[in-house]
Amino acid sequence: MARRRRIGDSLATLGGARPELLEAAPGARPRFVALGGVLLSTGGLAVLSMAFAVAMALGVWWPIALLVGLGWGFVVVNLDRMLLVGMAHDASVGRNIALAIPRLGLALVLGVVIATPLTLQVFHKEIDTEIVTMQAEAADEYRTSLEADARFAGVPELARQVVLEEQIVATGGAADPALAGVQAEVAAKQTALDEALTTSRDLQARAQCELDGTCGTGEAGTGTAYQSARAAADAAAAAVVAARDALDDARASATDAAARSLSLAQSSLATDSAQLERLTAEQDRLQAEFDAANSGSGGILLRLEALDRLSDSNSTLWAAKTMLSLLFLSVEMLPVLVKLLLNFGPPTAYDRLAALRDDGDVEVEELQKQSRFEVAQAQEELLVMAETERVDRQKQAILARRRAAVAAVQQSPQAPVPAAAEAAGAPGEDPLRALWDTGPIRLARSAARTVRTARRRPGVPV
Repeated sequence: MARRRRIGDSLATLGGARPELLEAAPGARPRFVALGGVLLSTGGLAVLSMAFAVAMALGVWWPIALLVGLGWGFVVVNLDRMLLVGMAHDASVGRNIALAIPRLGLALVLGVVIATPLTLQVFHKEIDTEIVTMQAEAADEYRTSLEADARFAGVPELARQVVLEEQIVATGGAADPALAGVQAEVAAKQTALDEALTTSRDLQARAQCELDGTCGTGEAGTGTAYQSARAAADAAAAAVVAARDALDDARASATDAAARSLSLAQSSLATDSAQLERLTAEQDRLQAEFDAANSGSGGILLRLEALDRLSDSNSTLWAAKTMLSLLFLSVEMLPVLVKLLLNFGPPTAYDRLAALRDDGDVEVEELQKQSRFEVAQAQEELLVMAETERVDRQKQAILARRRAAVAAVQQSPQAPVPAAAEAAGAPGEDPLRALWDTGPIRLARSAARTVRTARRRPGVPV
């Protein structure tokens, strides 16, 4: 029971209660205990929120993140308690609202800061899936940007050139597109030769059957018809020879062109391959660096963006996220709202006792201030009186020494009346009083002069 009471007292103190007033107004204790519990609840949410935030943003070990969260929770509880303690009961609605607005604003900011990591943690599975998609899209966009980069704009053409050069080398130069004309000419010459061969064979067969008498005139022998057929066949044979010579010449030209193309492709292939390899390696390096950074970019900002994308495409998730955020905001703003609502009501016994105690403390402090003032004033008066007495004593001592000196001078028969006494010795006035009134410096000089005169005269005691 005693332990529960100590815990309740601690919660009440945390909620802004004054223990000495709770003893006089125990009915207010449950309210402050509840406020202290609410503050602990907001502090617990702040601990979890900061632990999740540190783990997501920095990827630190969970015990370290929890320690950081405990520090943040202490700060939040202290701020919330400051907001509560600063809202004393006031009968004016306007002043209550004016005091509550900045506190509610600060509580709202704290609520947003606390609610964001908690909301992200609740939807972390959906967010992780969306982040994978976003990272893939970012990688594709970066790859496209690299391809459009001026440094790598010629890579596709250079790759095609290298492939063509490899084909030219593999085919001995025959794959060079520049040889298309020569190869077309060879094909044309081959076609002409084939046609000439066909024509020559036909004419040879006709001449032979004309000789045999199996065709044409039907008469065997070397007649006029045969001779005509033979002449046509010989002409066709000569055409075949000419077509074959032309084909050989075309093939020779094509072979020479292929050899030149092969030599050129071999010399260009090494340079182009090295250039292509260098550009491709640089492109791969940049892409790999981006992929490494992209795969490790699952921080709070990316997770917030992923949650926004999910909310835009899924109304159910948007509603759940909104309600969850409002819940965390309400928990954070609850102490200030409760305190504000309590201030709108009539003052409780605790409030009246607090006002009386504060007014009494002010009155006691004013009395103490007045007492200190009177004591200081009396001390100053005593100092003035003591200083006045000291000055009077010094004055009497100076007068006594002066009277002694004057009496000593008057006892001597030759001693003249001091000039100072004559100057001040008006009828009916005390010459010593006149000397005193001339000022301390003149008096001191006159006394010193009289003493020196007395010392110079014999018989005058000093």
